[in-house]
Amino acid sequence: MIVPYAQHTGIEKLTEDILTLRCNAPVTNHLGTLHAGALYTLAESQSGLFLQRLFPALAGKVVPLLREGSMKYKKPVEDAVYAVADVSDEVLEKFEIMFARKGRGSITVSVLLKDEAGDVCAEGTFSWFVQKMEKN
Repeated sequence: MIVPYAQHTGIEKLTEDILTLRCNAPVTNHLGTLHAGALYTLAESQSGLFLQRLFPALAGKVVPLLREGSMKYKKPVEDAVYAVADVSDEVLEKFEIMFARKGRGSITVSVLLKDEAGDVCAEGTFSWFVQKMEKN
């Protein structure tokens, strides 16, 4: 699922696992390239989608909150960009242990933004806090 704000920017699913954003007027900067905020939104959205795909059994049972996000921009984007997310095995294992023990945990997702040629134009890390929903 893509959240409404991200849809507003024009973010779409390229595949079930990968989001994309085309360079068009509403999301460009003064240079005519994709705005840094639009790229951040794409990367953050990809990190959330990645977590949904990584933990499908938790859908509707947890509250995921973004705690921190950072981006490093490497080159301007004048066409389309797509996002690829990953979590190291060590980070994944740590999260699974903590979540099983306490019903909550933190996990950091790495995201690469690539242009149509496959060149990395930005990279980011997004730290999520995930907690089981309280039962009423």
